[in-house]
Amino acid sequence: MTLRWTRRPEGSTWGDFGPDDELGRLNLLTPEKVLQGVAEVRAGLTFCLSLPLDLPGGNVLNPRRHPPQITPTRRADGRPNMNFPVCEEVDGATDVICDDRALIHLQYSTQWDSLAHVGSLFDADGTGATPTYYNGFRGGRDIVGPSAPEAADQPSRAKRLGIERLAETGMQGRAVMIDLRAHLGDAKTKVGYDQLARILEADGVVIEPGDMVCLHTGFAERLIAMGGDPDPKLVHNLCAGLDGRDPRLLEWITRTGLCALIADNYAVEAYPAGPGPACCATLPLHEHCLFKLGVNLGELWHLTPLAAWLRAHGRSRFLLTAPPLRLPGAVGSPTTPIATV
Repeated sequence: MTLRWTRRPEGSTWGDFGPDDELGRLNLLTPEKVLQGVAEVRAGLTFCLSLPLDLPGGNVLNPRRHPPQITPTRRADGRPNMNFPVCEEVDGATDVICDDRALIHLQYSTQWDSLAHVGSLFDADGTGATPTYYNGFRGGRDIVGPSAPEAADQPSRAKRLGIERLAETGMQGRAVMIDLRAHLGDAKTKVGYDQLARILEADGVVIEPGDMVCLHTGFAERLIAMGGDPDPKLVHNLCAGLDGRDPRLLEWITRTGLCALIADNYAVEAYPAGPGPACCATLPLHEHCLFKLGVNLGELWHLTPLAAWLRAHGRSRFLLTAPPLRLPGAVGSPTTPIATV
């Protein structure tokens, strides 16, 4: 077995699923886990867990990400292909055609992060720290793209660890809801291990290896109420996020064996993370999940209606179906997740 690395990050799963593995903890999303998810379907009700993909609105959450723009495709003569009567080109035709295209920032709204989304400067082979991703895949070789400002519009591609790996896996199985909002309200709160453990115990929530875990904070519900015009002062001071600086919380993620971690807030973890060691990640939970463990992250999902139904019926588990776009080489993707209860 030949590895791309001679050293791996402490506490990582690099190599555990094979030298060329690109799935990480999704290897635990087995047929048995799918059957466990199906077994949670009792009422036959479905919940759409996606925001409208033009929310949050504007770019106050992230200045680099913008709402989608939808425009018509064009006919051969340049005319817009919208409400186009085909009889203008074919005598007697009764067809009227609409056809459009979208310019979309893939991680603007409800989304999955691939394992190529966040890596780390890491010395995997004793030659010095370089941009490195899960299982030792390298920036510049396995994840490629322009670096100079004048080349910023040139193509990029995750040759390994791209979002298509999630689509190929199917992203269907048993999911578990942790209802932080029911205990913490809408105040901005960093949730560490002790607080999380109390909530799990109070609600009788049990997480097993291969489960997809959803964190309901209420943030997406508040975004919807803002109607596409989020208040820049308010939006950064709402709702709970996990404390990525809490080592016991990170160890809990490792220990549970969860295969994906999802939230209805902006980043799953509280951002900014707060003070850390002199040399550390600004997104410590992203580093722990994406770079070390191979745990995909879902962000800005709309979980409130589902969380309310589950709480009212004394349940926390459900069937989740949430494939991303099968877009080879992308590092993230919109998703329209469906929960079935």
